[in-house]
Amino acid sequence: MAKIIGIIVVFASVLGGFVLSHGKIPALLQPFEVMIIGGAALGAFLQANPGSTTMQVLKKSLKMFGTRFTHAYYLDVLGLVYEILNKSRREGMMSIEADIEDANASPIFSKYPTILKDPKMIEFICDYLRIMSSGNMAPHELEGLFDMELMSMKEELEHPSHAVTGISDALPGFGIVAAVLGIVVTMASLGDGDKAAIGGHVGAALVGTFLGILAAYGFFGPLATALAHDAKEEMNLYEAIKASLVASASGVAPSLAVEFGRKVLFSAHRPSFSELEQSVRGR
Repeated sequence: MAKIIGIIVVFASVLGGFVLSHGKIPALLQPFEVMIIGGAALGAFLQANPGSTTMQVLKKSLKMFGTRFTHAYYLDVLGLVYEILNKSRREGMMSIEADIEDANASPIFSKYPTILKDPKMIEFICDYLRIMSSGNMAPHELEGLFDMELMSMKEELEHPSHAVTGISDALPGFGIVAAVLGIVVTMASLGDGDKAAIGGHVGAALVGTFLGILAAYGFFGPLATALAHDAKEEMNLYEAIKASLVASASGVAPSLAVEFGRKVLFSAHRPSFSELEQSVRGR
């Protein structure tokens, strides 16, 4: 909701100020300027990024108007980790083999449908539980493996933000390109001596500059920042899972192992000690 309000505020402030200054909205409707700027930006984006990054940007951009990283989601993740660790501690690591081999059919995982919708997170949890069940890796070695994967994961999660930042930085330049082309058209029409047409061409050229700058700083720049925040929150959640599993591998009881994970979480959605305790006891 805050992002929608932000977009409305940008439009209302810019267009409202323009109209109150006796500007006319139709003067800003320059489809060919939009085609130049938007087409050039899209072409540059496709050149600079692999297809996988393009799809990631599209998918994550559509999700920017809501977030799955809520208080309840954090409790669900910690609750899942607690349940699976508690079962392994009571019945042995081999007891969770069926759960981690087919998470969708697992009675434990099926309690958390929101987490099952994220196959990447499910794979992450199950892979490390498999490693832990092998019993051949010391806790510090497990932590080292976590760190190596999280480092590469961090790079991957930040790709969409970096890609959009590159386009945001380029948009003012594409606005200038559109403006220069508008001036070329204007100079070509000077021989006709039609002042109204010349004024229209100059206005269209200036609108190109305006659109490039507005798109960069009013929309694509904030989108890149929002994607960066999303990546940080997702990484923080993986760090919490890592902390809980490493603590369990070190011999810490499940109820305390998830407390290790809780302490890693950002404070914005971090459940309190009593909330987490009541949640895991209730499960």
